[in-house]
Amino acid sequence: MKKIIFRTLISIFFIISASVIYLSTIGIKTNKLNDQISNKIKNINENLDVELKDISILIDPFRFKINLKSLGVNLNYKNKFIELESIQSEISIKSVFKNQFILTDLDISTKSVEIKKMISFLRAITNNPKLYIAEKFVKRGFLIADISLEFDNNGNIKKNYEIKGFVKEGKINFLKRYDFSQIDFTFEFFKDELKLDDFKLSLNDKKFFLSGVKVTKDTNKFLFSGNLDNKLIKIDEKEIQELFGSNISEYGFDEINFKSKNQFSFEITNKFKIRNLKINSNIKLDNFIFSRNLNLDKIFPQLEDKITFTNHEINVIYDRKNLKINGSGNILISNKDRIKYSIIKKDKKINFQTTIKIFENLVELDFLNYQKKENSNLEININGYKNIKGNYFFEKIILSEKDNKIFIQNISMTKDFAIRKFKKVDLDYLDDENLRNKISIVQNNKDYIIRGDIFNANKLIDNLLETKNKKQNKYPIKESVKIDIKIKETYLDKLNVIYDLGGYIILDNNDVVEANLESKFSNNKNIKFTVQTKQNQKITTLFSSKAKPLVKRYKFIKGFNEGSLDFYSVKNDNETESTLKIYDFKLKELPALTKLLTLASLQGIADLLSGEGIRFNEFEMNFSNSNQSMKIDEIYAIGPAISILMSGYIELGKLVSLRGTLVPATTLNKTIGSIPILGDILVGKKTGEGVFGVSFKIKGPPKKLETSVNPIKTLTPRFITRTLEKIKKN
Repeated sequence: MKKIIFRTLISIFFIISASVIYLSTIGIKTNKLNDQISNKIKNINENLDVELKDISILIDPFRFKINLKSLGVNLNYKNKFIELESIQSEISIKSVFKNQFILTDLDISTKSVEIKKMISFLRAITNNPKLYIAEKFVKRGFLIADISLEFDNNGNIKKNYEIKGFVKEGKINFLKRYDFSQIDFTFEFFKDELKLDDFKLSLNDKKFFLSGVKVTKDTNKFLFSGNLDNKLIKIDEKEIQELFGSNISEYGFDEINFKSKNQFSFEITNKFKIRNLKINSNIKLDNFIFSRNLNLDKIFPQLEDKITFTNHEINVIYDRKNLKINGSGNILISNKDRIKYSIIKKDKKINFQTTIKIFENLVELDFLNYQKKENSNLEININGYKNIKGNYFFEKIILSEKDNKIFIQNISMTKDFAIRKFKKVDLDYLDDENLRNKISIVQNNKDYIIRGDIFNANKLIDNLLETKNKKQNKYPIKESVKIDIKIKETYLDKLNVIYDLGGYIILDNNDVVEANLESKFSNNKNIKFTVQTKQNQKITTLFSSKAKPLVKRYKFIKGFNEGSLDFYSVKNDNETESTLKIYDFKLKELPALTKLLTLASLQGIADLLSGEGIRFNEFEMNFSNSNQSMKIDEIYAIGPAISILMSGYIELGKLVSLRGTLVPATTLNKTIGSIPILGDILVGKKTGEGVFGVSFKIKGPPKKLETSVNPIKTLTPRFITRTLEKIKKN
């Protein structure tokens, strides 16, 4: 009996064991559980329907669970369907014995599904407008996902669901300008958190890599964070405009070659607005070329069409309204130099600090007549900020080169770089004419004081004369200020020095409204400049015992010697009437006059002009300026050998038109002497022999003047009248 019972137990054990092994390895198939799984799917949406084949049942004896799995499943919603790889679930063995056959979880694995088809399917279920936007942007891509769901005792889905999978060959077109393609990534979605990794994409054919991307839902917004890297990529001018719009072309960006590592985070609201963007980037800039609108050729005379930044290491930190950029590298202007910079934008204020070390490039500051010497190093330090109105404030600007130093402290400028005010300027440098300049300009309340041992004003005078001719008349300081001046030695040019220059200048709205400056040459001859403004009338005077330092600046006059100069000008509104007088000077060469004398067959005087020179007792010019034209009422010059009277007009840079009379002194004396009684008194009995005078015309563009000459036998009354006036005066 015992043997029968033992054998029976052994048989039952083997049958149960075999059954368990069979059910845990091979399992059985049935369709009796299809309805229960379908009902669980309908808990997600009542219109969802699942097409199940037979369900495979496997026992997990160690966990006391029964695994259910169905392959080749279709998920349907109103004639739209998604092909699934499988649906799996499990129930406890204990619940089977209690006749409580309840599904507690559901695992769904999809086949490779087109992303557009998946979005369309989800739209049909949820009718979310965001999915409509996504459907418009997404052009291509495939998705494979594993979805894990858990149900509570009431059959509802718990919020601890998980979705894992990957996307391949994705493509998105965003606003036509941005083409995202070759998108590959893996993802994990847990309740309100999405993680993306191994993210690869191509933006307009440029490859980028993302890692550690996390998206978290927080009430009515989504929080994004992650890393974005790119290997070396090149973006040319056309691609820059495609990415950032055609307006970017005004900045002249031609080419960018770079690679970078970036950490980012931001928020997107439920209305697709980006907020709280934070970026920390380390950029290796191999090449950055830009051109146009540089306006630096006056500082860098060898400047080419493009400036290139190479081998720059840049760190960029952006946090909401704040931006911080630190970088350094090579800067190629015409030769290679180094630059280091720091830019901090906080709220609407931009702080900047820059150091430029120039080894090879040529640097000029024309208004100071300064040029960097060859084979020397120049360091430029700039520290300041730009405010909300676009104005600039430089705490310091320092140029250092061997024994040369230019220091500017606390200077403020408008957005078009017109100087408003500054605290201090120290100049101690050897200029382009090898002359030392050593002066200081210090702010005194609203005014300024200039003090110095030595200053070369040669270039400054040239610039002032050129500015006046071009009707630009711009001075550095826009606000109304008084400048008190006292300089021991001032060079008018390399050979002419004046001493103890003193006085003042008052500037108002870019114009000199009052001035009184005096100085002396080495032989105690003086020079004086004054400006007075009353009732919109400005009177300017300039007297110099030495005329040569001023007259020699006009290139068409050569060989000018001796003489004194007296200038008087009255300006009303936009019209200026002036008188220029020069006394007792000698002129050695004047090309136009030499040609005129030659055409008039006055060869002896022409030879004298080009040889020893012709002396004049007095030169007087009365003229008026209005806009871009000059009207010459009269030019009269008288001397022992020749006298000239002329008038006409000049359109600046366009046309010269002059006519006049030229008479050798012998003919002049004979003419005046022939006047009864008056001629004997003024000239005397001796008249001598000579030739008749000539009339002439000079007309044409400034660089292509044509001269015509006609002999005259009778001098004009105007010529005789002016000659008599001068003779009487003398």
